[in-house]
Amino acid sequence: MHLSVVSSLDSECREEASERVAVANPGSVVVHHDLLEGSVVLRRIRLGQSLLERSETILEHGCLSCTVRLDVVPTVERLAGLGYGHAVLGLPPGVSVEAALTDIRRALGSAVTIDNAVLAVDPAELEDHIWDKHTLYESGFTSMPEDDRTSGEFLVGELLRVDTVMAQPGIGSRLGPILGGGPAEASEAWGHGNALIRQLAPHATVSEAHDVFRPGCYNPTEARARTRRGTVRVPEEAATGPFHTVLHSVPRPLHPGRFTQALPELAAGSHWLRGRLWIASAASKRIAVQGVGPRVWLESTGDWQPQIDDRGTVIAVTGRQDDVDAGEIRSLLDSCQVSADEMSSGLGVLEDPLGLESSL
Repeated sequence: MHLSVVSSLDSECREEASERVAVANPGSVVVHHDLLEGSVVLRRIRLGQSLLERSETILEHGCLSCTVRLDVVPTVERLAGLGYGHAVLGLPPGVSVEAALTDIRRALGSAVTIDNAVLAVDPAELEDHIWDKHTLYESGFTSMPEDDRTSGEFLVGELLRVDTVMAQPGIGSRLGPILGGGPAEASEAWGHGNALIRQLAPHATVSEAHDVFRPGCYNPTEARARTRRGTVRVPEEAATGPFHTVLHSVPRPLHPGRFTQALPELAAGSHWLRGRLWIASAASKRIAVQGVGPRVWLESTGDWQPQIDDRGTVIAVTGRQDDVDAGEIRSLLDSCQVSADEMSSGLGVLEDPLGLESSL
């Protein structure tokens, strides 16, 4: 059985994107799952214009991962057993493609071939999502109080994983024409959002509402490579729109004290900060840095590989042209390097304000 998976934060964007994928794959069965209040899972299955099934299931422990494991996966397995050649799986809002595919592969293995991983998003709302400090639960995207991810964290993660981004009007954009604001696709916010998508996901095909969908382009090996912590990929061509990406690397380890002071400046105005760090106080550790909007975090990803001498700091910063200055970023990172004198004397390297030595 062939499978295309659609993720989103907006259930209507997801449903419209799912239908577009189904049109590109004639005879597809379309499945939508939603996790509602009270641990209720709503499942709907359609074939063309016919509703084949609508059912509700109450989970003992209602959460997104349980929804995938206990209802999404068994549904895919059942449809495969019924002989359907292709299914479009519209995931519950907030469920990542990676989480769903991990459980599907574990249960069905080679019996399922993944054709596409698709994110449905409103470009006009993307920038606001990235800077939103509220959690998915606080914003009403999921019904799980313990879901402390922000909408920006979810969307940037999905942009890394998917092969296709479907630009679909969200609730705010759909109100525009009704209120006399003109079509969403013609707005400045829509154009800026598309430019931002191309900076965040240069690998992905961006499909507008009337574009022809390109089926069968999911590459699991490439998706895993893109999502490895500390990996840095940037657009091949220089940006000419409102957003750009600054890439910089430094060869010597970073002084932990100076880097601690510099990190807020590096992150200021950055929509997406990512890279890997070589910190003097934890010199053997390969430390990933990630920042989405107002949130920035560090994570150890293991040791450097001495046989290929891959040590070093590489950072990319994506933001508005007016907010992210390439010269300032490069000067700031350069100033964080341990100097030749400090490296030879060991002075200034022992303090560890980030707590890396003990916590990583």
